[in-house]
Amino acid sequence: MNFDDIAETGRRIRAAVGSVVVGMEGPLEIALATILAGGHVLFEDVPGLGKTVAARSLASALGLSFRRLQCTPDMLPGDVTGSYVYAPDTGEFVFRPGPIFTGLLLADEINRTTPKTQSAMLEAMAERQVTVEGNSFPLGTPFHVIATANPIEYEGTYALPEAQLDRFMVRLAVGYPDAEGETEILLSRVRRRQEAAEVPAVLEPGELAELQQAVERIHVDPDIAAYCVALAAATRHAQHVAVGASPRGSQALLLIGRALAALDGRDFVRPDDVKRVAVPVLAHRLTLTPQAWAQGVDPADVVRSVVVGVAVPPSISAVRT
Repeated sequence: MNFDDIAETGRRIRAAVGSVVVGMEGPLEIALATILAGGHVLFEDVPGLGKTVAARSLASALGLSFRRLQCTPDMLPGDVTGSYVYAPDTGEFVFRPGPIFTGLLLADEINRTTPKTQSAMLEAMAERQVTVEGNSFPLGTPFHVIATANPIEYEGTYALPEAQLDRFMVRLAVGYPDAEGETEILLSRVRRRQEAAEVPAVLEPGELAELQQAVERIHVDPDIAAYCVALAAATRHAQHVAVGASPRGSQALLLIGRALAALDGRDFVRPDDVKRVAVPVLAHRLTLTPQAWAQGVDPADVVRSVVVGVAVPPSISAVRT
């Protein structure tokens, strides 16, 4: 698969999802790039903006099996990973897989379940396996998690710990649509004449893995890698920051930048690809000082100031592979 084919496939996927989801072109492209880069996505925004529909539509367009997990305070880790149940016919306990055994898992309102249950996803997101009663079970490939969280409601919620947040390659905000976009949402519902919206599959089973392998061939200039490192390192010394981004953050910058280049039909990464995803990749990885937190400092603003302050590498020319 050449890079023009990747770009065309990406356009078809975005068009299919865009036929149902209106006004989310930017976040959806970054979410698609994150999946092509092999990562997981956290949508953090107020309810009613279409995050669940976007996740379901993306899974359908990518040809992935889809499971939705509605997180609640009484949910147990076994409700996510699965558990052993007694089989009367054999007199033995057999493992019954949970909803995490799927291609794309939507963990809706992940901050409404307890840290113990949240951590049940940690191993799966990092190592593509789950461990139940000392036995490990590999997950299928591809496997991705899209989680949603409500940032404005705190009663009955549990903030995601830093280790869990770090497993999400990006954290995205959708934002309210403009008047034209919101009108189109209403008219689209009228034209469908039903609540459910169907998105046709653009990819056949197995084609997503081929796309992900093709993205691995994207050329990365050493200057681009050094630029990613410089951005992450600058957050560790930035004003208002107690703990900056780890090397996982700089790696995420590079991997998503590579996927964005592929979606643009290029076989090389430009500095603009990295700058575009700096905030969604790095902001949720920062721990602010208590004073900054009390003053309401936004980590996204800290990252923006870092991007402005770090020198951009020289122009990168195309290198055909």
